[in-house]
Amino acid sequence: MTTTTQSPVLSLFQAFADPYRVQVVELLRDQELCACDIAQHLGISASKLSFHLKTLKEAGIVQGRQEGRWIYYRLNLQQFLVLEQYFSEFRRNSPVLPARNCPD
Repeated sequence: MTTTTQSPVLSLFQAFADPYRVQVVELLRDQELCACDIAQHLGISASKLSFHLKTLKEAGIVQGRQEGRWIYYRLNLQQFLVLEQYFSEFRRNSPVLPARNCPD
């Protein structure tokens, strides 16, 4: 893997490494939601949610749009394509070879 492809993939894995962030992604799967609705559903404070949303936004997984004083979040499906392509390379190009015998 090259360094140029490694960085975006690593940031995606890091963003998915927290259960709250995975829950946010699941909540946004079907619809755009206001930050206050996400926080209420997860039962966490706005400041804690803000930290997780920042991480997801920096990884490009979610996008926000402001409407009045509220910010509405949605998934950025382009980033899911990055993950799909990463995993598809394993399917296509990684032969499963038998393990070599280790020396005794």
